[in-house]
Amino acid sequence: MRIAITSNGPGEFAGWVRPLVAALYRHAPATDVTLFFVPDDYATGREPDVARALFPNVRVVSAKTYLRFALGARVDGVPDRVDVVQYLGGDLMHAARVHKRLGGRASTYKFARRRDTKTFAHAYALDDANARAIARDGYPRDRVTVVGNLAIDGALAEAGADYGDATDRVPDDGVLVMPGTRKHEVANLIPFFVQTALRLRATRPEIPIAFAVSPFTTEDELARAFANGGHRNVWGATGTIVRDERGLALAPADGSRPFPVVRDAMRYARRARFVVTLPGTKCIELAALGVPAIVCVPLNAPEAVVINGPLQYLDRVPFAGTLLKRAMVVAVDRRFTLTAQPNIDTGDVIMPELRGTLMPAEVARRIAAYYDDGAARAAASARLLELYAAHAGAADRMARSLLADGT
Repeated sequence: MRIAITSNGPGEFAGWVRPLVAALYRHAPATDVTLFFVPDDYATGREPDVARALFPNVRVVSAKTYLRFALGARVDGVPDRVDVVQYLGGDLMHAARVHKRLGGRASTYKFARRRDTKTFAHAYALDDANARAIARDGYPRDRVTVVGNLAIDGALAEAGADYGDATDRVPDDGVLVMPGTRKHEVANLIPFFVQTALRLRATRPEIPIAFAVSPFTTEDELARAFANGGHRNVWGATGTIVRDERGLALAPADGSRPFPVVRDAMRYARRARFVVTLPGTKCIELAALGVPAIVCVPLNAPEAVVINGPLQYLDRVPFAGTLLKRAMVVAVDRRFTLTAQPNIDTGDVIMPELRGTLMPAEVARRIAAYYDDGAARAAASARLLELYAAHAGAADRMARSLLADGT
């Protein structure tokens, strides 16, 4: 069985590709998987390396090599034909192009419209609401199968130590900070959250604090971000990264005790009292584990935010570009009442959200207050555990369907 998968950034790889490929190998160890990473503004560039390390048997094609393939070039190792092409992130046109080159049966996940009917024989949906949305967009409902959210299985597997190496450097019942994976997040929010952690430590030194830095962020990127301190409007801390026999840590320039760094966020999130994070797939993953979270949406430097399409480069327009992009990003943010997916799905603030121009001292104060509010955290945890419980097993359901379709 030969399967080609298209994907793009860290969230899609970790949340969708990772659990599905693991399930395919569980059900059919001889499956031949080719993973194409496609061009995307949200990608870190590290996705192919992480994929190769995690799945040595997978044939991994970088975005740069994919472009050559898409333009008709032959790429060493890529099969001439596959049985299935599965979309798991990026623009659907890339999955359509792979399908045109390699044939097989093409299927999509979460997204499909009327114009995709001829190319994609099947669509997988997260839930009934997603299936109805796909049908409203014109894709035939009788060709949509609800399997669940793959990210739930990814979170459960990581929390269960299926991926990566364990460490005992992070004490239980502390605060775990997940500062993001995108380049502007690494550059600006790591310094911001270290400054926040320092403010918290000044008033509540007994609260353990650790950072969960994505495996898609290299140590060089981490070091540069911490050395530079981020955009001036984030009021970030500076320092160096240090490594000893126990692992990596962020050492503030003031000489204070370093903050430990871990890579497998969900494994340590389960041990934390709660997590401080950004919107994204990670909020769904935390919900699957019943881990409360404070979700931050800092708009201290809106011009640094990555957005879809050509407007991403608006700040490069001479004179007024930066002001225009700032105004546009702030205007878009105001359109959304809630930003964390569990909050959006329920219409309620299960995960507290801090939005706008954020000050490290104020965020530290809110963290301390939530740390002390056991009733609020317990209520949030119970609701989060229920929210996506039915999605567990999505990867197995989808893997079985794909394997059956390709035979």
